[in-house]
Formats: sequence, structure tokens, C-alpha cells
Amino acid sequence: MNSLPEQLYDIFIRGGAYLTILKGIGVTLEITILSVLFGTLFAFAVCRLRLSHNIILSTIARLYIAVLRGSPVLLVLMIFYYVIFATSPLSAPMIAVFAFSANFAAHVAEIMRTSYQATDKMQREAARTLGFSRWQSFYLISFPQAVDIALPVYQSAVVTLLQWTSVVGYVTITDLTKVINNITIRTMQPVILLITGVLLYLAIAYLVYGLFYLIEQIRAARRGGDG
Repeated sequence: MNSLPEQLYDIFIRGGAYLTILKGIGVTLEITILSVLFGTLFAFAVCRLRLSHNIILSTIARLYIAVLRGSPVLLVLMIFYYVIFATSPLSAPMIAVFAFSANFAAHVAEIMRTSYQATDKMQREAARTLGFSRWQSFYLISFPQAVDIALPVYQSAVVTLLQWTSVVGYVTITDLTKVINNITIRTMQPVILLITGVLLYLAIAYLVYGLFYLIEQIRAARRGGDG
């Protein structure tokens, strides 16, 4: 029986698995990043509707959030792939991006709403009495406060989205999880490959946490400089 270093070399180097894994990581990151971007933009719109004084628009947003947040992400993905975009020329990864963006937007819209409502209303009203427009009072006062409140929860939502992408293999996409599964079947080394998969997802997740920590430090430094 080969030693562990020899097994690792045979699986990842001699067998060329590292190249396939790198491609899988690329697919996972592509779907995650695009879903975060599109989902966050869409979340702004959903949050605006949710806070609308128009009961019809507000109800539509409430229903959207309730349905998407309460639905299993895999089933949402399969509905997008096999029903909504069944005859579409869009690629499978792009359909996955739309599915995850829709789900991510529902979660982030609620994060935005609760963060905004937790800001100091009296400061907004004081700004209006000083001649600030509604947009100025939001952008200069409410928005920075809401970002501070939302950021820790938002970063967790991003990492959760990363984990969601592990189901895309069900719609013919060869992401990191699918690659790990394929190599496991080929090499019959489930322990090594599954641990490798977990470590890679952990590494990506903590890169995300590190990025948000850097953002928080930059924001704190700017506030200190302004003070």
C-alpha cells in the first residue's frame, strides 16, 4: 500500500486531477460572483418594493420573499433549468446564475430592509429639517448606518450562496463538487477527495470572510480619518 504522499501525488499530480479541480473551482467562483452581483442589484429593487407605501407593490415583494426564502434552492434551480428556461439557448451556468440570483435577492432584500429600519429615524428627520433632500438624507445618513448593520449578515449570505452552488451538478454543470465526485468515482479514494473538497470550500469561504474584514477595516479607517 502506497504512503499518503504517494497517494496524493498519484491522484492530484500524476492523474492530472489538480487541473480538473482548478476548472471546477473556476466554475464555482464564476457562478457565485455573478449571482452575488445580480442578486444584490435585484435585492435593492425588491427591498424598495417591500418598503413601498403602495400595498400592491409591497404585497408582491412580500410574496416573492416568502416564496423564495421558503423554497429549497435545489428545487428552485431545477425549476429554472427544466421549466422556465427549458427551451432557452442560455448555458446551464447562466441559468444557474439566474436561479441563485433570484434566491439570493430574496434573502438580501430582507437583510436590507431590516438594516434600513434599524437606522436612526430621528437623524433622517433632522437632516430633512436642515434642508437635505430625501435622497441626500438617505445616502449621507441612513445608507452608511444600514451598511454597518447589514455587512456581517450579508457576508454570511454570500458564503451560504457559495455553499448553494454545490448542487449545480444536478443540472449538468461540472463545478467543484461535481469534479470531486467524478474523481472519487475514478480513483476510489473517497476519504482523500471528500476532505480535499471540504478544505477547498473552507478556503474559499474564509477568503470571503477575509475580504469583508478588509472592507470593514477600510470603512473604519475612513470614519477615523473623517473624525
